[in-house]
Amino acid sequence: MATFLTTAGISYHLEELIKGTNERLILISPYLQFNKRIKENIENLNNKKRDIRIIFREDNLQIEDNNWLASQFSLRTSICKSLHAKCYLNENEAIITSMNLYEFSQLNNDEMGIHFTKTRDPELYNSALKDAERLLTNSEKISVTVKKINAEPLLKREVLKGREVNALVTKPTTQPKGFCIRTGVSISFNVEKPMCNEAYASWNKFGDGNYPEKFCHFSGGPSHGETCLNRPILKQNWKKAKEIHGL
Repeated sequence: MATFLTTAGISYHLEELIKGTNERLILISPYLQFNKRIKENIENLNNKKRDIRIIFREDNLQIEDNNWLASQFSLRTSICKSLHAKCYLNENEAIITSMNLYEFSQLNNDEMGIHFTKTRDPELYNSALKDAERLLTNSEKISVTVKKINAEPLLKREVLKGREVNALVTKPTTQPKGFCIRTGVSISFNVEKPMCNEAYASWNKFGDGNYPEKFCHFSGGPSHGETCLNRPILKQNWKKAKEIHGL
């Protein structure tokens, strides 16, 4: 018989499901942000050469998560642009839930889900597995590759006090660093989109541009409710943000 789960129960059963995988693990979640325990459990499966499949919606992972995924040789990733479902299953059990495989959701959201097994609910399990395999077949397979975190130093010739010298300069990054005003996670700097996808999806349920948020998009520091979608940067940081980002 299927078991109803709240947020804590989902997190617990998800970890147990991953740890209990002996053959194949399928993780389906529009958004990804891995906590330490989930990473450790997946790494253990990777070392045992288990078949690990992850389907998500957008290829916009944080660099840390991107590079971690790239290091897992037994893991295969796919993109499904229309994905909204969240389902996690191995060869023996499954969870269908509202919770993304996203650390913020596990810590802050009120989620619901059901847990069921192949033995006790074979029809339900087989239906979930069949649809998961459909998504695997129809999704676009991608190869996650390592991204550089630090810009590479460059040498250029400069004239200083009448003589040429080699000046060390830093190659500019293509995407300036910012912070999600709701979760504080690192994202690309964009005052028109100062939230990560998970936080924006939560905000969009009500769409209040003046709703108080927790962090400054420019500095990442606590804002104590002084930032919002319409004003994502703290007043004391605005001048510096304008100078650096050309606002």
